[in-house]
Amino acid sequence: MTSLLITDVRVLDPVAGTDAIASVGIRDGRIDHHDASLPSTRYDETISGHGLWLMPSAVDLAARFREPGATHKASLASETRAAQAGGIGCVVLPPDTSPVVDTPAMVDRIRGIAARSGGLDIEILGALTQGLKGEALASMSALKRAGCVGYSQAFAPLRDALVVRRALEYAHGLGQVIHVFAQDAALSNGGCAHEGPVGTRLGLPPIPVAAEVAALRLWISLVEDTGARVHFCRLSTASGAMLVESAQSRGLPITADVAAHQLFLTDADVEGFDAMTHVIPPLRATHDRDALRDALQRGVIGSICSDHQPHEADAKVDPFPMTEPGISALETLLPLSLRLVHDGILSPLEVATRLSLGPSQVLGRPAAALKSKAVANLVLVDPDAQWTLEPREFVSRGRNTPFAGYGFKGRVNLTLHAGQVVYRRA
Repeated sequence: MTSLLITDVRVLDPVAGTDAIASVGIRDGRIDHHDASLPSTRYDETISGHGLWLMPSAVDLAARFREPGATHKASLASETRAAQAGGIGCVVLPPDTSPVVDTPAMVDRIRGIAARSGGLDIEILGALTQGLKGEALASMSALKRAGCVGYSQAFAPLRDALVVRRALEYAHGLGQVIHVFAQDAALSNGGCAHEGPVGTRLGLPPIPVAAEVAALRLWISLVEDTGARVHFCRLSTASGAMLVESAQSRGLPITADVAAHQLFLTDADVEGFDAMTHVIPPLRATHDRDALRDALQRGVIGSICSDHQPHEADAKVDPFPMTEPGISALETLLPLSLRLVHDGILSPLEVATRLSLGPSQVLGRPAAALKSKAVANLVLVDPDAQWTLEPREFVSRGRNTPFAGYGFKGRVNLTLHAGQVVYRRA
């Protein structure tokens, strides 16, 4: 294992809450020097960090790697490399693989496949119910023993409020968090677009704001009864953000995240039936996007995720409602987050917090810190690098992105996992 010294770099440490220029040395997988002065010892490689930022690699709370079950779209190996190229050091995989992750054997199977690639921490959510059918609870204690960091229904609904309550009671007893995609299945009714003037004019089946609000109200009311921890995934509405903030103000153990694309795109981007903008939850109105930005800025929403869903080309060629929803997003998570800095929404340290500390706290895992003896899971960023996104240059096998041709400012130069360079931009 080679040693590395990065000199004169802007170090963003969300754990310590510091933003300062320093030199950082890495040896044997850990940070062995962090100081304004240069070290006295020698390193195998020295990189000038002048004008660059060094921060913990991102922890992505929602990324589908498509294996097992849909390897025609992507694989654990291909998407691991894409995550590394995106400056991501840890990903959380939802349980809606095929077969569903509702047994310890499936957890072990995914970990075994992931181990062959390495260079990325893989966390797994267990299915909340058997087969994600929304009825009988899965063996939640066995899934916890197998290493699951929480439970989720992914996009699948639960049968009724009684199942929701029982799930919360069991999770609370196990000290685990439930990751909830808040969308009432009856109100969404198989829709594919925001209920608003654009979707109405295009004749697209709607998903009203009320679908998110109704689901949030149910879960929050039962959190009040049970005291269980809930993390709301991928908020999309102003009303949803308000409900989460109200619950947090009452001391309820509730956290939330937002997908990076929801902070930039709106339902206006669906014009022309662009299938690349077909996402669930749908792109909302401008005031929803602005409210999500405000909630993120104030810490109501504590994490930004990619909501990575790679697809083969054919998945996006049918009429809009018949296309498969989702964006290939691992490699745009950090560039979009950096855009929030350039737009004056977040400071550089706040970006590091929303990408690393916030998600780590949701998972209950130690947050990466830039201090002596800490494991070196780091990303070196050039905040001023200007480039244009070309999907064919993605490392991910999924090229489905609405950001093709977008000009970005800021990208990953280097990703380190346990001190090893796992990605270096040419």
